[in-house]
Amino acid sequence: MGKLRAAQYACSLLGHALQRHGASPELQKQIRQLEGHLSLGRKLLRLGNSADALESAKRAVHLSDVVLRFCITVSHLNRALYFACDNVLWAGKSGLAPRVDQEKWAQRSFRYYLFSLIMNLSRDAYEIRLLMEQESSACSRRMKGSGGVVSGGIETGGPGGPGTPGGGLPQLALKLQLQILLLARVLRGHPPLLLDVVRNACDLFIPLDKLGLWRCGPGIVGLCGLVSSILSILTLICPWLRLKP
Repeated sequence: MGKLRAAQYACSLLGHALQRHGASPELQKQIRQLEGHLSLGRKLLRLGNSADALESAKRAVHLSDVVLRFCITVSHLNRALYFACDNVLWAGKSGLAPRVDQEKWAQRSFRYYLFSLIMNLSRDAYEIRLLMEQESSACSRRMKGSGGVVSGGIETGGPGGPGTPGGGLPQLALKLQLQILLLARVLRGHPPLLLDVVRNACDLFIPLDKLGLWRCGPGIVGLCGLVSSILSILTLICPWLRLKP
């Protein structure tokens, strides 16, 4: 499935590049047809995915963390609805239900897809916040025995530091620098979370473009879809890179 998705978005990116460089209309048409066939093939292979998404939602209901339970459950429910709409689209495109309004069902499908991605990114943001708080507490404990120096060489004590009143802009800049370093350390130390953030962020451009909320163009959509697909394949090859639960 991941390879088909990667091939589909590679065709989208290639078609955009050929159009920009003035390739022959016949070649562009062949690339668009290949992309359409790959899309239809993916829809066929996703016929049972709604049930899988519902089962995942049922499992997520039992998570102890309330925020994770909400984000993951709602995400899976939206994915189930997205796959259901996708099944209707497949029936229409394959000729089983020729009267299906494909534009309407496509819009519904992408709306559910967008909601699912928003929930995924909300979950990522929540996990990042928890990890940053843990890392910040660990840094504070280390600082007590290091004279107010955070690992990385940034001093937090002394004149003009965060504890000095009236620090103004330099104090704000220091706090921002510390937060960025903390975020980088957290993501570097948790590759599954980093990959999930990048993958969800790339996927977000697809429904935003299809729903007309932010027109990115076929080139950006193709590139983001290809990057997301490669990351998905990577998590299949290396299961430890998949974010859990």
